[in-house]
Amino acid sequence: MSKYELAVVVNAQIDDEARTAVVDRAKELIARFGGTVTNVDDWGKKKLAYEIQKMNEGFYYFIQFEAEGSAIAEIESRMRIADNVIRYLCVKQEEA
Repeated sequence: MSKYELAVVVNAQIDDEARTAVVDRAKELIARFGGTVTNVDDWGKKKLAYEIQKMNEGFYYFIQFEAEGSAIAEIESRMRIADNVIRYLCVKQEEA
């Protein structure tokens, strides 16, 4: 299994419960496709570099996990259509 990091920018205009649900949903997707979450970093509310969908702020989350390469396409396809996710990016981490 390889190490990956999923960066998720969540809509800043939703309440705390909905925001937590988005992150939990991402973790469930990783687990469903055979991955294991190792760490979740909550960077909080940050200003976006440019306006996205008439929003200037978003909550940033970075989820580190281990998974097979075949699971990444499935996770990304589900994140693409997830509610309240403004942007996401999944990258493979370098082996140290």
